[in-house]
Amino acid sequence: MKKIFFSILISSFLLQTNAQELKTKANWYNLDFEKDGVRGMSVERAYSELLKDKKSTPVVVAVIDGGTDINHEDLKDRLWTNTKEIAGNGKDDDKNGFIDDINGWDFLGGKDGTDVNHEQLEMTRLLKQLKDKFGEKPSKKMIRKNKIDYELLQSLQKEYDEKKAESEQYAPFYKQLYTNYLESEKVLKEYLKTEILTKETIASIDETLADRKVRAAKKTLEKFNELGATGADIKEAAEHYENELKYNYNLDFNARTVVGDKPNKLEYGEYGNNEVTGPEAVHGTHVAGIIGANRNNNLGIKGVCNDVKIMVVRTVPDGDERDKDVANAIRYATDNGASIINMSFGKKYSPEKKWVDEAVKYAQSKGVLLIAAAGNDNLDTDVDGQYPNDQYDGGGMAENWISVGALSWKADADAVATFSNYGKKNVDVFAPGVDIYSTVPGSKYEEKSGTSMAAPATTGVAALLKSYFPNLTAAQIKKIILESTTKAPDLRVKKPGSDEIVKFEDLSATGGIVNAYNAVKMAMEMK
Repeated sequence: MKKIFFSILISSFLLQTNAQELKTKANWYNLDFEKDGVRGMSVERAYSELLKDKKSTPVVVAVIDGGTDINHEDLKDRLWTNTKEIAGNGKDDDKNGFIDDINGWDFLGGKDGTDVNHEQLEMTRLLKQLKDKFGEKPSKKMIRKNKIDYELLQSLQKEYDEKKAESEQYAPFYKQLYTNYLESEKVLKEYLKTEILTKETIASIDETLADRKVRAAKKTLEKFNELGATGADIKEAAEHYENELKYNYNLDFNARTVVGDKPNKLEYGEYGNNEVTGPEAVHGTHVAGIIGANRNNNLGIKGVCNDVKIMVVRTVPDGDERDKDVANAIRYATDNGASIINMSFGKKYSPEKKWVDEAVKYAQSKGVLLIAAAGNDNLDTDVDGQYPNDQYDGGGMAENWISVGALSWKADADAVATFSNYGKKNVDVFAPGVDIYSTVPGSKYEEKSGTSMAAPATTGVAALLKSYFPNLTAAQIKKIILESTTKAPDLRVKKPGSDEIVKFEDLSATGGIVNAYNAVKMAMEMK
């Protein structure tokens, strides 16, 4: 899985055997089940029936992600600006430890303005450390003395070998697939004397009049169309597996030479730069749009919260984020006025979890709410945990944390996203996370799927509550969101990753779906 919760593009392409189903509404995540027949969050209903003519105040929401396009037409008016900092003067005017942090901070940046794009997986980094520790032929004495580490080494090596082998299998497959697509496209464009191919123009080719090469090209592209796969999809899949081999599973790759920091020390305020967009901002831009794209400019989409200021905290590369960066990002967002932090990322290992735990505790002490994606591995997180999470290493749980699973627009048994993690204890709620149409770099818009989309949908509702009810605390907002969920006691769904039918209410702690209308009503009653 490509990091920052790779948008399920590859897995859906591999699993899909029929033509894509058409969605009911592009804006489905904001719609209402009773009125619109789709399990959205009733955002539009909340605005029209409960919030009309009511005043709101801006809410600062930090997006800890891979970077955000700060010039996007639907986001540029919704960005947090550090008014205490003078742009471009090379000074830390507000004495917060970060120079020229106008819209946020990049914890993956070097002092020369360069940025980390690709990274190793945490599994790879841990394996490298342990291999260096034990060497090629560790003595029996050393193994006995370091039994736990040696067992971890063996476990990691097995997992690493299996994952790498998979990428070695798929990388050439998708590369060849993309080559076939391009060649077929070229043949048909030349045959039809056009630069634009559509399903209709391809279907119009009379095979009785075409030669074997054209017939083969037609068959190839029709098959791709049937699978719902575009050339961009196939190219992305090919690059995904190629990058896994080149960076994610490369034991000798060291991305931190760009940053110039000391990875084993926190160094808060001592590294990074203010270039918050980064080299690959698709994911973070999409997340930001779901939370707060301008609802009033007649452009693109409608974010959930219309009075939000997005603070961009670039922390997540193509690979696994480092614990020090996550911890520092949480602290930065907290210190600079964020009320809510969205975290659409995760990984299997967390060697410096203590740093993240301390940052989460710090955020809680300052009244900041953290909302996290549950993960895209169709796993029961009560059994197979992922990081970061709300469970402290030394015992106890964070009280300012919401974990979100992904819901689909589909009905009945297919209502839950096939990829979503779940857990009766460790996943709090479900929210829309399939085929979510939102902002991407270059003032463009795309559909993406993942718990990465469900988390910002929930974050948007949290921000909506804070903007209209500014006196609500993080604890109160969490309580409202969890207790106001829409219940579906009779809904039976496929358990993610299988065909087993289970009760929807058994997949999360609340057994419910985030609902803005219900949440606003509850907030009004509390007030």
